[in-house]
Amino acid sequence: MKIALQYVSDMNGKPQAVQMPVSEWEKVLSHIRKSEQVLKLKSDLKVAFKQVDTLRKSKAKKQTLTDFLNDL
Repeated sequence: MKIALQYVSDMNGKPQAVQMPVSEWEKVLSHIRKSEQVLKLKSDLKVAFKQVDTLRKSKAKKQTLTDFLNDL
């Protein structure tokens, strides 16, 4: 994705800000939001798999899916 950026510099020529078309900014935000959702899902799955592994190694009585759903 090629974006037309404009740099705003101070009196010494040091870049201070970047400007871009709003339509491009909205695309960037959309991409960021999707990436955040993917990262959240991966994190949640990692936690879930750890919980499953812990339950499998546990000698405690396990709750069946039917019992779990009946408790809801």
